[in-house]
Amino acid sequence: MKELPTKYTERMKALLKADFELYEKAVNDEPVRAFRVNTDKISLERFKEIDDISSGSVPYVENGFYLEHDKIGNHPFHHAGMIYVQEPAAMAPAECVEIEPDWAVLDMCAAPGGKSSQIKNKLGENGILVSNEIISSRCKILTGNIERLGLLNCVTTCLDTKRLASIFPNTFDMIMVDAPCSGEGMFRKEQIAIDEWSEENVKMCAARQSEILENAAKCLKSGGYIVYATCTFSLDENEMVVDAFLKAHGEFELCEVTDRVKVSTSDGIYFEGCECENIHFARRFYPHVARGEGQFMAVLRHKGEGYPAPKRPVKKETKLDKVVTDFLDDVLEGYDNSYVTIYNQNPVYFTPDFDVPKGAAFSCGVTIGEVKKGYLQPHHQFFMAMGSRFKRKIDLAPDSDDLKRYLHGEEISVDLPNGWAVVTVCGCAVGGGKVVDGRLKNHYPKGLRTK
Repeated sequence: MKELPTKYTERMKALLKADFELYEKAVNDEPVRAFRVNTDKISLERFKEIDDISSGSVPYVENGFYLEHDKIGNHPFHHAGMIYVQEPAAMAPAECVEIEPDWAVLDMCAAPGGKSSQIKNKLGENGILVSNEIISSRCKILTGNIERLGLLNCVTTCLDTKRLASIFPNTFDMIMVDAPCSGEGMFRKEQIAIDEWSEENVKMCAARQSEILENAAKCLKSGGYIVYATCTFSLDENEMVVDAFLKAHGEFELCEVTDRVKVSTSDGIYFEGCECENIHFARRFYPHVARGEGQFMAVLRHKGEGYPAPKRPVKKETKLDKVVTDFLDDVLEGYDNSYVTIYNQNPVYFTPDFDVPKGAAFSCGVTIGEVKKGYLQPHHQFFMAMGSRFKRKIDLAPDSDDLKRYLHGEEISVDLPNGWAVVTVCGCAVGGGKVVDGRLKNHYPKGLRTK
């Protein structure tokens, strides 16, 4: 049996009453593993034809499945960005609101990128996602996951939320606030969460969560939604934060979540002094009620009528080196010229309809590559995001020796004309290389290669 903190156990017994024994048993069971299909790369129908890793569907996530496979990070599906491994309860917050495909969405505390990538799958070609992570090392991981998944129209930032609010005032249709918390919902999965728990940390987290919510409100369009989420059970960090926010912001209301999330979760808890009469609209995900770890979520909607976002600076025409357009014309079957611009001194592919001020982003759109003397060296992200548009494609079977050699960093024989080519698995880009006289010069990044 896990040795839970005494004060935590006392509080959970008071919250759960007769259900505490069921919760205690669940905390000592094995964690539940799951993944989502990246529908920006492969359709659900096509994935189901080749699926050899799932053991049933997550009921509240259309593209979510329980995972039955060890060492999934070495699987070709993972290398090709077809899937994202994610704890099933953590999938619930992004399912609380019916996200429209043309929205602009901000994920304020985004690393490692599970909720961000889940949201992006709902946004379609015209939707925009800004994913923020204040810790630089975690922002690199976030950016790497977005790169692996080949997602378009994504921006990553490494900013505190106050700075975000100053750069993007009333800009977003929805904001995900997956707030840093005391991690009580992770006690089954992570021993460190138990070891580091304290009442003082709970109070500190609650104060930080309230500050993040205040800044989120400044970034939201009138009529928009904030999804507030934590992976903890503490009233201080959950219902009390929501109630205090609503007291201070009469322009917001607490909304019900979608039915598919509601049936797998329990009501929010009323506490003494709570002024929000419908606090039960908030949802709690318990490991003894549904398959997954702990999660709390609440949907806060701005009650005002929608109005246009503030006028943002119009993007200036970017003078591109002819090397860039010549490269794109040679490599791709087609692309939108208006999406080709310069950010952080490199050519990128990103919508012209959303301005990202210079220096604000860690990564903006798809990095096409680096212009060197007279030629362009393509970036791995370009292969992953634009692979479906390549003229030269090398499609390999998941169990082929050529794929194993490619992922190991070796050259492979190909029957294609000379030039840059994408390597795909079941039609999904896994990387690229340059064809020279019937051999593919391997450009799979060294840090991603199999041992």
